[in-house]
Amino acid sequence: KMDWIEQIADKSFCFEDYILSQLNIKNISIDQIKVIREIIQNIDESGYMTEDLHELAKKNNIPLDQIEEALTIIQTLEPAGIGARNLQECLILQLQRDHPKNERALTIMKNHFAPFVERKWKMISKELDISLKEIQDVFDRVKLLNPKPCAGFSVAPTSYIYPDAIIESTDTGLSVRLYNDLIPKVIFNEKYYKKFSTNGDHQVCQFLNDKFQDYQWIVKSIEQRKETLMKVITKIIEMQPDFFRKGPHFLKPMTMKEIAQELNVHESTISRAVREKYVQTPVGTYALKTFFSSMIQTVSEESTSSSQVKNAISEMIKQENKLNPYSDQEIVHHLKNKQGMVISRRTVAKYRDQLGIPSSSKRKRFH
Repeated sequence: KMDWIEQIADKSFCFEDYILSQLNIKNISIDQIKVIREIIQNIDESGYMTEDLHELAKKNNIPLDQIEEALTIIQTLEPAGIGARNLQECLILQLQRDHPKNERALTIMKNHFAPFVERKWKMISKELDISLKEIQDVFDRVKLLNPKPCAGFSVAPTSYIYPDAIIESTDTGLSVRLYNDLIPKVIFNEKYYKKFSTNGDHQVCQFLNDKFQDYQWIVKSIEQRKETLMKVITKIIEMQPDFFRKGPHFLKPMTMKEIAQELNVHESTISRAVREKYVQTPVGTYALKTFFSSMIQTVSEESTSSSQVKNAISEMIKQENKLNPYSDQEIVHHLKNKQGMVISRRTVAKYRDQLGIPSSSKRKRFH
C-alpha cells in the first residue's frame, strides 16, 4: 500500500523512434538518416554496436566513411555511451561528455584499460608517475558510469509476479489462503453431454465417456495440486515463524526432504509443488524455493542456513576497513569465532561471488 506507485507498469516504446527523435534538432540529410536507421538495427539491448563496420558497409553497399560518420552522430546522442563497440569505448564516450577536462581519466581509459580494470595499478602508477590514490579517484569516477547505457530502455512489457498464495498476519497468528484466480477454471458442459449420450450411438457415447473421465481427472488433479500447495505452505509457516514475523534474516535451514518427511510424501512432490510458485507474505513476495536452504554447521548444537551465512558475510564486508579488507580466510575465522558459523574458505568465495562482492584485492582502497 505504501509503494503503490512502484507497481504501475512502465510504458514500452520504440527505441528506434527515441533515437531518431533526437535527430530533429540536428542538420541530418535523408541519406544519413537511412544509414543511421541501418546502424540502429545492429545496436543491442545494452546499447552496443554489434556488427563490424566493414561488414555492414559491404552487406548494404554503403561506403565505409558514411557508416563511420553515421555511427559518430549516434554516439553524440542520449544516452551517453550508445553506439560503442566495446566497454572501453562506451566508458570513454561517457567520460568525454561528463568530464571532458579530466585528461588523466581519459589517458588511463584509452591507453591502460586492461591493467586498470584488472587493478594492476602499480604498473600504471609507475608509467604515468601518479599515486595509487589518484588512480583510485579515477576508478571511483568510472564506477559511476553506466556499462550498459541502454539497459533501462527495454521495450519488453513489464512482467508481474502474481502470488499463488497469500500469507497474512492476524490477531490470532499467521493465516494462509490460495490465490485461486491463477488456477485454471475447467467447466464441463452437462447439457451437451446429456443430449448426445442418449442418442444411442455407441461411438458417440464412448467418446463422451472418455471426455467425462478426462474432465474428472483434471478436476481431481487441480484439487490435489491446491491441497498439496496448501499443506506445503502451512508446513513452511509452522517451521519458519520468525521469517514471516521478523524478515528474511531469520530464515532457518530447511530442506525439501524435511518437508516431504513431515507430509509423508516423496521429495519430488515437494519440488514440483514449489516450482515457479510465489507467496505474498507480510515481509514481501518470495519464490517458494527461497525457503529451502542448505544447513550450515555451527560450533553450538544449533544450525544455521546458507542465507544467514550470506547475510553475515555481506554485513561483515560492509563494516570492514577498506584500507585493509578481510581475506576469505579471515572471514572464515571471523564467522567461526564471532558467530559460530563453520564454513570453508571455498564456500566463502562461492557465497561472495553469488552476492556480487569482489575479492579483497579488488575491494582495497588507498590513502
